Amino acid sequence: MFDPRIDKHLISDQGEYVVDEVRKHWAATVSAVLELVGGFVVFLLAFVMPQLWWLPTLVGAGIGVHAVWRIFEQRMDRFVITNMRVFRVHGILSQRIATMPLARILDISVYKPLIGRVFGYGHFVFESAAQEQGLREIRYVGDPDSRGLTIQRVIAQAGLRGAAGRGDPTMVPSPVQPPPPPAATASVAATAYDEARATAPVPGMERGSASTGWDWLADAQRREDERLAQLRGESAAGPAPFDPDRTNTAPIDLPR
Repeated sequence: MFDPRIDKHLISDQGEYVVDEVRKHWAATVSAVLELVGGFVVFLLAFVMPQLWWLPTLVGAGIGVHAVWRIFEQRMDRFVITNMRVFRVHGILSQRIATMPLARILDISVYKPLIGRVFGYGHFVFESAAQEQGLREIRYVGDPDSRGLTIQRVIAQAGLRGAAGRGDPTMVPSPVQPPPPPAATASVAATAYDEARATAPVPGMERGSASTGWDWLADAQRREDERLAQLRGESAAGPAPFDPDRTNTAPIDLPR
């Protein structure tokens, strides 16, 4: 009943084992022992006051029971360091457990008062991402310097194992080569003639030149000019160069 039984809280199937189990320093029970001595003195007053013997007996017994409870409470308070986490088990009848993974420990402060330096104890203050109240402060830790180094070693080893699981951190992945710029494709696309979006006038075309698809329009323009010259009585001149701005031919769907 008065043993916290640390082994049953370990994750054995995942390979968790205890690195260090920290018990309270004996200085944590000094005040409780002094209280127990005070209760015993009050209990002795029952022999001095025979008429009111019950009063010092009840008071002394109450003080003694409270002191014994405090002693067992300090004895049941354990701080455990494993290869995966740190956790604290405390409580006599109702047990409370506070745990924190090693990866969430941001900083550890060790406070050693003057009397703690004389008798060899100190207090741990943990800074973590979640600020768990059960593990915020661990008081009366014996040999705090050695146990602080133990926690640092375990944290470092856990970090190395995590880096090994993610791969070799010294290996830098090769950069991704960008695709070559499509210079040739872009130049061809820029110089290609798009008849659907062309808005510039049709360039001048000489008669008898290679067929470009606009010869029929040039012939129609030439015949119209010859007809107008006959109506005006003018002599037929040579074929004028084709000027699409002069034509008054209605728009026609051009063959593609």
